Amino acid sequence: MSQKGYKILAVFFILLGIFLGFFVYPAPYNKAVDWINNKTGWHLHHFWQVPFKLGLDLQGGVELLYEADFSQVEAKDRLSIMEGLRDVIERRINIFGVREPQIEVVVANNHYRLSVKLPGVTDPQEAIKEIGRTPFLEFREPKPNYLEIQKRNEEVFKTGQGSYEDPFQPTPLTGKYLAGADLSFDQRTMEPIVLLRFNNEGAKLFEEITARNVGKPVAIYIDNVLISAPVVREKITGGRAQITGKFTVQEAKELVRNLNAGALPVPIKLISQRTVGPTLGSISLTKSLKAGLWGFLAIVVFLILYYRLPGIFAVMALFVYTMISLSLFKSIPVVLTLSGIGGFILSIGMAVDANILIFERLKEELREGKDLKQATEEAFSRAWPSIRDANLTTLLVALILFGIGTSFVKGFATTLIIGILVSIFSAMVITRSFFALFSCRRLEKIKKLWG
Repeated sequence: MSQKGYKILAVFFILLGIFLGFFVYPAPYNKAVDWINNKTGWHLHHFWQVPFKLGLDLQGGVELLYEADFSQVEAKDRLSIMEGLRDVIERRINIFGVREPQIEVVVANNHYRLSVKLPGVTDPQEAIKEIGRTPFLEFREPKPNYLEIQKRNEEVFKTGQGSYEDPFQPTPLTGKYLAGADLSFDQRTMEPIVLLRFNNEGAKLFEEITARNVGKPVAIYIDNVLISAPVVREKITGGRAQITGKFTVQEAKELVRNLNAGALPVPIKLISQRTVGPTLGSISLTKSLKAGLWGFLAIVVFLILYYRLPGIFAVMALFVYTMISLSLFKSIPVVLTLSGIGGFILSIGMAVDANILIFERLKEELREGKDLKQATEEAFSRAWPSIRDANLTTLLVALILFGIGTSFVKGFATTLIIGILVSIFSAMVITRSFFALFSCRRLEKIKKLWG
């Protein structure tokens, strides 16, 4: 890229850093807007506020650990049932308005457990009570006035007046009569379908229900939530049926998991509970931010004192780097935990390390008598292999941690991965553009400015 191109990029990065700074921390901008509006009577808008997603250790909440009783379940079905239970519990948790719950299946020494982390939960005892119930699967048939109810519901939808009525009524057929559900594919269209298998008593009930509802839908509910309503084409005998529809493979797999979770009720017992108060979380967050701020300031002082003008360029690039990273954390969004903040701080160190490699190479090139422009080109070009290899190895480790680690390790790996990718861009492009913008013949002659 030409020098002019880098200069244009430098101006863009300065403006981008300011904009993202207000996105990360809009309070100063909004206060200024309020002052201007009060003085002038204008109606300037505030900068939009997007909060960071905070994890359990920062926001406070409750961490629960459940163990499933699989004494009556075959080993081959256990993991699928646990995944279905996880989906159902996650749906239940959303009733309480919990943001970003972390629910994981943990298998160790033939023990099947669910780890449930609820950041910001307001009523842990009620959450525990709801989570502890076994998922309930049931089949419902249309009420006698099904069509009338559907019409009224359509009117409610159009006008916004009135309330919806469930057009289905319960039947004796529940999850305890379902032997299992399997994923298959239609032989003609190759679309995914869900196959149902009932036990003997369930087969009789299903035959009776389908016989009296030919041409009508039979609804399948889990925890009073409608998950499917296939239309009955004919009376179904033999205890086997299939659900067809416009499923994706992933949707069909999820439906199978939910059906199996409801069809094979598994008692789950709370074996551990840990409450983290919001005060403790706030203290942890404050200490982490202070540590990060002091560390950042120490890096700034070191870079400026030791590398002088290139150090100033690096500090400017680090500011833009920090704003880009934090904006990504807000936008994706990344659930920030103490370990995640640690990963981000470590990535700042990686960004600084890349700049140091460049600046040391720049010193060597200048000592050989090259002019600043040529020395800069050589410094960035020759430092790149070392920067690439160092960051790539760290990135590979972070990806492994993300793939096999637990939730806190994944939080650390996530912020580290994002930070490494942005840091490479920061060192090789943002710092380079600031060199192009602020370097000139007059400054080049002052040797002390270049370390």
